Amino acid sequence: MKFQELIGLAVFDVEEGKRIGKISDVWVSGDWKIQALELEGRSLFSGSAKSVSWEDIVAYGEDAVMIRNQQAVRKTKADDIQYTYLMGKNKLKDLNVLTEDGVLLGKATDVYFDQEMGNTILGLEISDGFVSDLLEGRKWLQLAEGMSIGKNAIMVPPMSEERLGKTIHSVNG
Repeated sequence: MKFQELIGLAVFDVEEGKRIGKISDVWVSGDWKIQALELEGRSLFSGSAKSVSWEDIVAYGEDAVMIRNQQAVRKTKADDIQYTYLMGKNKLKDLNVLTEDGVLLGKATDVYFDQEMGNTILGLEISDGFVSDLLEGRKWLQLAEGMSIGKNAIMVPPMSEERLGKTIHSVNG
């Protein structure tokens, strides 16, 4: 599954069957784990956001994310969010992906994870530009030791260019 497929999914409380909201972003830690899902409703000048910790998610699929109850929804201070996928000052989407020896592989366009592996991120979808995407398709880079998230780029090991593959349309199916 990709982060783009999570954005916009409805979140339901299993105990009451109540719709809690929609997912607006995904939060990631520096060690490439999904920390939480952000729910819609953050105002532009707010210092906090509503979120559901990954541990509080009971199940998720292509149509909805299920949480045990409404107590799983928390307010999180913006300063406590390490990285986001889509919005914010430390977002992954559109960050340059650079090898440590100075080769630009493209920009991060999506993040892959596997439902069977919990909150573990599998890899990145990378775009080398519109024309290249049309002619060759986007690329997939499997997460590897030594990949790190920086302020202005995702740094990857030197031989990463040789490890690029065609994108996977859906990891789970």
